[in-house]
Amino acid sequence: MASSDGLTSDDVADKSELPRRRLKIAILSRKGSLYSTRRLREACEQRGHEVQVVDYLRCYMNITSRRPTVIYQAKELLAFDAIIPRIGASKTFYGTAVVRQFEMMEVFTTNESQAISRSRDKLRCLQLLARQGIGLPVTGFAHSTKDTEGVIKAVGGPPLVIKLVEGTQGIGVILAETQKAAEAVIEGFRGLDANILVQEYIKEAGGSDIRCFVIGGKVVAAMRRQAKAGEFRSNIHRGASAEQVKLSPEERSTAIRAAKTLGLSVAGVDILRSNHGPVVIEVNSSPGLEGIEAATRVDVACKVIEFIEKNYHSGKMRDRVEA
Repeated sequence: MASSDGLTSDDVADKSELPRRRLKIAILSRKGSLYSTRRLREACEQRGHEVQVVDYLRCYMNITSRRPTVIYQAKELLAFDAIIPRIGASKTFYGTAVVRQFEMMEVFTTNESQAISRSRDKLRCLQLLARQGIGLPVTGFAHSTKDTEGVIKAVGGPPLVIKLVEGTQGIGVILAETQKAAEAVIEGFRGLDANILVQEYIKEAGGSDIRCFVIGGKVVAAMRRQAKAGEFRSNIHRGASAEQVKLSPEERSTAIRAAKTLGLSVAGVDILRSNHGPVVIEVNSSPGLEGIEAATRVDVACKVIEFIEKNYHSGKMRDRVEA
């Protein structure tokens, strides 16, 4: 696989100076067969490290004063230098509890538990990004169905996008093209007591978005995803196509600032190209590797491990994001 400068992964491996110390790294993932998990494991082994895939839902914790431990398959997980959290969106509560336990044990993590939690709460994420002046679609949030008309008006009226706050991979994202459709969808979701966001529809994006893969404050790869015909969601899981894309300086800066604002060292930042500049629609704390590696030919997995090699010695990371 080629790196961003056109070298193959073998060339990079030959020319990179391997670390003097063999690290012990845990990948927190439900399945070792998943593409992203498998690639991260291969990258660890390629660079000479010891690696273990750990199903975080099968971990249990001993929350003892001065000696916190994580137990997996009846054995304490000891002496890890670093962990790579691959926490599923529906398992955020328990997954971040496991990550937090490792943090208490002063194990380096590519993303801290608080940062993962921020990214999973779409409303909180947008509020933090807005505070930093990062471009966003106009977004509304309301509790009462009595305010449906007002929140629709606040985002500029239909067509508009309605999103479940807890949704992922395009699930719970609906395009409402008329006032009546928007009202019906909002009232239907609120009738189920589901929290939703209402956003302006960026028509000029043409059903495409840009995924920027940020590691350690740098964009290491970027791809443009195009929704299939008749679909406005550009998720790869929904049949979208992908190709490498060249970012503008503003797009690159926006992606880096978005990841930093949430406290994420490894992130997938999704951007739309709007008439008023790049706008962030989501920041993913466990971005998939398959689409970005295939589209860009960048060995992203290896870059994650390189980030660990350069930073694990700092020990426990300290979250500095306010809120």
